[in-house]
Amino acid sequence: MTVDAILPVFVALPLIVAAVTALNPAKKLNDALALLIPAINLGLGVWLYTYTASHGTIAHVIGLYQGGVGISFAADQFSAVMIVTTMIVALTANWFAIAAGETQARFYTPLTLVLITGVSGALLTADLFNFFVMIEVMLLPSYGLIAMTGTRNRLRSARSFVLVNLAASTLLVMGVGYLYGIAGAVNIAALRGAAAGNGPVTVAMGLVIIAIAAKAGVFPVHTWLPRTYPASSAAVMGLFSGLHTKVAVYMLFRIWVVIFDMDPRWNTLIIVIMVISMLIGGFAGLGEYTIRRVLAYQMVNGMPFILIMLAFTNAGADARYALAAGLIYTLHHMITVGALVLNSGAIEETYGTGTIARLSGLARRDPFTATVFAAGAFSIVGFPPFSGLFGKVTIVMAAASADDWRAWVVIATIIVASFGALLSMMRVWREVFWGRPMQQYPEALNVRWKFLLPSLALMVCSLLMFIFAGQMWDVSTSAVDSLLDVDAYTTAVLGTDPIGIPDLDSLQGGRN
Repeated sequence: MTVDAILPVFVALPLIVAAVTALNPAKKLNDALALLIPAINLGLGVWLYTYTASHGTIAHVIGLYQGGVGISFAADQFSAVMIVTTMIVALTANWFAIAAGETQARFYTPLTLVLITGVSGALLTADLFNFFVMIEVMLLPSYGLIAMTGTRNRLRSARSFVLVNLAASTLLVMGVGYLYGIAGAVNIAALRGAAAGNGPVTVAMGLVIIAIAAKAGVFPVHTWLPRTYPASSAAVMGLFSGLHTKVAVYMLFRIWVVIFDMDPRWNTLIIVIMVISMLIGGFAGLGEYTIRRVLAYQMVNGMPFILIMLAFTNAGADARYALAAGLIYTLHHMITVGALVLNSGAIEETYGTGTIARLSGLARRDPFTATVFAAGAFSIVGFPPFSGLFGKVTIVMAAASADDWRAWVVIATIIVASFGALLSMMRVWREVFWGRPMQQYPEALNVRWKFLLPSLALMVCSLLMFIFAGQMWDVSTSAVDSLLDVDAYTTAVLGTDPIGIPDLDSLQGGRN
């Protein structure tokens, strides 16, 4: 058995253990497995990164079918980095769920493990149809998690979540089906460069991208996210913030590099959409009334900071720098937003509310909680000494390298949107952490350490990402190098003698 056979383990292990926890009534064992499984996938992700750094991209076809046939998994340093970071967020979110008693619900743990199954599969699949399947594997447990408490507000938000994601999934599978009808394949490697000028293929991939963008919460299909995520529990929102939207980021990066071949004709459209999304996400949080609804718009604000880098992927070093900057910001955003969401969850668990108007004076009552929130706010805005500074500096530098109108527009928008994020964070700080001490709660009531530690752990990660910024940049550039090495990816996925691969030259008639 070759080493690539380990790739299905990332999917099979959490799925099998999910079945075990669904049948097992022992809560302590289930809680242990809820932490152990993401920890194992985290460790395997670190190993996968080091192995692919030395040996290049690896791939495995289930059943050992010939290249181009069967269910393909592939891994390079880019996918390995994403696996590691998603598992860090999943581990801390489950940690908080255990502390908050959410795992008392009989099926909470198996649902989160099925979600981890889908995330792992989506980050490793080399096939667009199987990506759709893994997205559905992610969504099915998510429907249950977001509605688990059964309150009217949560059920109402679950309905919106289901409707939006069903519509997006329908559009996704329609695009994949249309693509197969045109090109005769949905294998990512087999479609190398297929959308770079081919009209019908571009239309099919456009449907796929719109569906993925909707799941990522990008303008103009973003409004569902700040309405649904905050209505879930803090642990579930922490899971969703680091997993759902970032899986979409991963696939958009992969599609842009491999299938679109970084076609520069789409750069202006990307910039326009992402600039509007930045501004909406930066300022819309000023009108929200709970801490987590404000943070939900910081999720909307963060996505375009990442995806706008696709418009700066010119040939050569520019593409490498821009994609590495986007990846750095992705990792920062996953960690920082997760920390802020879990920190707000700690406040909600203690005081029974996350409504801004009902809270005040927490800086004196809970100085450690206030410190973690302030650190997360600094990181979101881009202040030192946290990962947000490095993330935004690299984004600005990548945009500046264009040395044309794009640079001016994007940098100006980054400054304005960051100012909006600063105002949102200052509003929460002023209303919740400053002000008079709350009289309706006894002075002895404080946020307990078991609620605070998960968010503190993530903020320590953010601090370490700032301290070891050079090493983080090396990791990101190496990961992007593997993403850009399309030859290695294609060879690993398809093998030396693939079958069922479309003749892309026959599609030339559709190119314009």
